[in-house]
Amino acid sequence: MHRFLSISSKSTALKNHKQLRLPFISPISSATPNGHSYFNHKSASLGSRTGLGRFFSSGFFPKRVNLWGHERNGNGFLRLKGFVGEVRSFSSEADRECIEYDVVIVGAGPAGLSAGIRFKQLCQEKNADFSVCVVEKGAEVGAHILSGNVFEPRALNELLPLWKQEEAPINVPVSSDKFWFLTKDRAISLPCPFDNKGNYVISLSQLVRWMGVKAEEFGVEIYPGFAASEILYDADNKVIGIGTNDMGIAKDGSKKENFQRGRITLLAEGCRGSLSQKIMKKYKLREKVQAQHQTYALGIKEVWEIDEKKHKPGAVLHTLGWPLDSKTYGGSFLYHMNDRQISIGLVVALNYHNPFLNPYEEFQKLKHHPSIKSLLEGGTVLQYGARTLNEGGFQSIPYPVFPGGAIIGCSAGFLNVPKIKGTHTAMKSGMLAAEATFGVLHDGSNMDAYWDALRNSWVWEELHKTRNYRPAFEYGLFPGLAISALEHYVLKGKSSFTLKHGKPDHEATDVARLHSPIQYPKPDGILSFDVPTSLHRSNTNHDHDQPAHLRLRDPSIPETVNLPEYAGPESRYCPARVYEYVPNEENELKLQINAQNCLHCKACDIKDPKQNIEWTVPEGGGGPGYSVM
Repeated sequence: MHRFLSISSKSTALKNHKQLRLPFISPISSATPNGHSYFNHKSASLGSRTGLGRFFSSGFFPKRVNLWGHERNGNGFLRLKGFVGEVRSFSSEADRECIEYDVVIVGAGPAGLSAGIRFKQLCQEKNADFSVCVVEKGAEVGAHILSGNVFEPRALNELLPLWKQEEAPINVPVSSDKFWFLTKDRAISLPCPFDNKGNYVISLSQLVRWMGVKAEEFGVEIYPGFAASEILYDADNKVIGIGTNDMGIAKDGSKKENFQRGRITLLAEGCRGSLSQKIMKKYKLREKVQAQHQTYALGIKEVWEIDEKKHKPGAVLHTLGWPLDSKTYGGSFLYHMNDRQISIGLVVALNYHNPFLNPYEEFQKLKHHPSIKSLLEGGTVLQYGARTLNEGGFQSIPYPVFPGGAIIGCSAGFLNVPKIKGTHTAMKSGMLAAEATFGVLHDGSNMDAYWDALRNSWVWEELHKTRNYRPAFEYGLFPGLAISALEHYVLKGKSSFTLKHGKPDHEATDVARLHSPIQYPKPDGILSFDVPTSLHRSNTNHDHDQPAHLRLRDPSIPETVNLPEYAGPESRYCPARVYEYVPNEENELKLQINAQNCLHCKACDIKDPKQNIEWTVPEGGGGPGYSVM
């Protein structure tokens, strides 16, 4: 039995009076799969039509319980009074609420926002009325994106050609472009393979915040603080939406005062996204196009404020070599942004062999190189963060379409590895997916048009030309450099062969007996720091009283396999000290998981030797809280 609540919207943004219909589903109803609620695709949208959408994306939505006063009316409904004076009513008896949208996008990053904007542009062009919702697990748009990015504006030029006049935060053109090979004490200049002419050094967090505002101006609704935790299917195994995490569940499973069921719907998400991984596995999307496995890298980054005399806005530096050994792929970057700020980081490929390698400590060593140290001395660290990157490139792109949706952006792996850029390709993929989605809803076409458009786009051409760079380094640093130079300067991406990636990252880890422990220097508190100090700079926060979002498939494996065979590598590859081996009362080492420290980098989900760690989304609003810079 279904009943509907009709709620009149009084927002001044509405040109025409419309009503939002929310289905009331009795507890015994089987109308929603697994008893969950979802957003489908037909009713009026909620955020912008009540004025709440703009409020949410402004970044003041860390706790939903704080946004509304609660009272129960005489009819048994929970009345939620919003700041804009609207009243939304939901049944107190329903298992989970349901709101219907035409398009639901998971992740308010460059790809998700580009998809939302492009879809709404098409709605305007065709005079069509479809609703779009973007769900973001961060407390605000950009909260999980750390500043520092060399941005290629190609996709933005297509999406929003007037971005300069509309004051996009893109103001620092690349002024110099250097490429160094580092030894322990020297920096050897190499020919620069990066063509950054016409590119900009930006704060990506600022850009996505700006894009969020533009998306809302087009009518896209953005809901930060909602973590998409599950895929919902219909009886035909077609994706019909997503469920969000329940808010306010304690560790023991009891419901706290602010308990609320989550709701909203999905099209796609980000790098190593937990839902995307399940979708690819369920529908065998890699096998469908014989794609190779994805390979990843862990990027660790800091934002510094340095001496004005040393600051060169737009200067870009990339390095290879030290502190990494010749068998470990990776390198560093250093970008001069606005306001005396620089972004410095180290990227370490997660197919490294030595289980004693600690990417965080390698980054601390990097900052003591004479050529780097002289720049940082006298400066101050402002922020710290970490994130994994897709490095599989062309060979690892899965079939991106599944029944009921598509995968866009970093979920599918559109990073151009030799350029070390993926923002422009992610944006373009979102735009192409939006065009295919509009065709499905407006013209009755097929979502497979996204795959066809992708293969005919400059994204495909660009990634195909650079397909052999990353796997070339499977042979070591110097052979990789030689093959890459041949590809770049001679063959120009037109080689007749396509190299394959090596083992998946988790299988590449050697057992500990084949290596010696690495002794890292103690932090000096000036250039290098311990993990707790860095973690504080990430503004990471999770409610301690919630179910752990980091799960062990087999709780015995850390002590029976990882520790004796691999010397407990999770205590080193995690850049936030989430995993620690501590002695129990019998003085036996046991794995302790400090989930509240999690930076959402996903390295554990990728690198664990036995794939025993599953990263799932915590409560919405948790994780790092990178500020606007």
